[in-house]
Amino acid sequence: MKRQSASAKGLFSRAKALSSWLASIRRHIHEHPEPAFEEKETSRFVCSVLRDLGIKYRNNIARTGVVAEIGEKEGNNVICIRADMDALPIEENTGLDFSSRIKAMMHACGHDGHTAMLIGCARLLKECGVHGGLVRFLFQPAEEGQGGAKKMVEEGCLSDCRYIFGGHIDTHFGVGKLAVQEGLICAFADRVRVEIRGKGGHAARPHEAADAIVAASNFIVTLQAAINKRINPQFPALVSFGSIKAGNAPNAIAEQALLKGTMRTTCAEIRKATFQTIEACARATDEALGVTTRVSYPEHYPPVVNTPDATAIARKAAIEIVGEEGVLPYPVPSLGGEDFSFYLQQVPGCFVRFGAKKQGNDWPAHSSGFDFDERVLPVGAAFFANCALEALMV
Repeated sequence: MKRQSASAKGLFSRAKALSSWLASIRRHIHEHPEPAFEEKETSRFVCSVLRDLGIKYRNNIARTGVVAEIGEKEGNNVICIRADMDALPIEENTGLDFSSRIKAMMHACGHDGHTAMLIGCARLLKECGVHGGLVRFLFQPAEEGQGGAKKMVEEGCLSDCRYIFGGHIDTHFGVGKLAVQEGLICAFADRVRVEIRGKGGHAARPHEAADAIVAASNFIVTLQAAINKRINPQFPALVSFGSIKAGNAPNAIAEQALLKGTMRTTCAEIRKATFQTIEACARATDEALGVTTRVSYPEHYPPVVNTPDATAIARKAAIEIVGEEGVLPYPVPSLGGEDFSFYLQQVPGCFVRFGAKKQGNDWPAHSSGFDFDERVLPVGAAFFANCALEALMV
């Protein structure tokens, strides 16, 4: 099949001409962040832009998602491109002119940029035309721990899809660099919930009680040591607790403690061994301190594993946009979780990283000062569009 009418260089040139427009879209979304499955304003805004562009769409998919399409379906020649839309419960501290208007809510992971890129991709393909198949744009809710991708799959968003592509802004390297790597990209990400029940009592008479706070502290410290010594150090494994709730009065021994955290591993065998280590530490805590510990794993994201054929398409598309020198390997998997994995369980695909390091800003993702270089937006839009056109030729 012949290459479609728009050349890669032409796409990138068009995308760079849209830089201000793309930035305005990103900034509007940034000012109006919304949590998982509550992206109502974001969804309405995306729909309004698509409508202005004359692009067909369906909304209220997986509650707040939007699905748009360009081209004509020919058999199963459907290519999907995905962006996530949700924000995080973080109070913004960037000082940007377009800072969040919503208290304790912020786009601290770049999803505002991803959404702008996908809108830009749709505009590029609308203007240059799509032939030989259909490109489907998935504006997905709830990536941050709620598994919105799984809901999108359940509602048929991958129907007749041959390949799916996605990506994430990465401030560890500069604009004009794309990391494209076959195989494991992101880890297994499991939620961990630990409920410890002891016996309340007076702080001056600890022997009459079973202290849930001491038990929780002991459990955490013991677990960190056990993972260090019981898990093969050649394979990454970590458990981090980000929330502990226990006790109300300074002079009363807490009866209950609730710990919430996450477990990250990169292979099934180590994942199983880490589960076993958590359970062993729970039993040891119970026996040593006279409490009852219950561990559960309410949610998990599978690992992101890029398929060889889709990665080859993505690498070719990336080289055509940023050149050979701009395409980087990503040999060490991230321990970050990413629900793009649910799509890859169904169809071949590739998830890439967009360099977006901003001069003078070294705040990491998921922090109150996070920001990125907006020059990445046309790079992402052109890459996504080129991926779609390349994939339609395969």
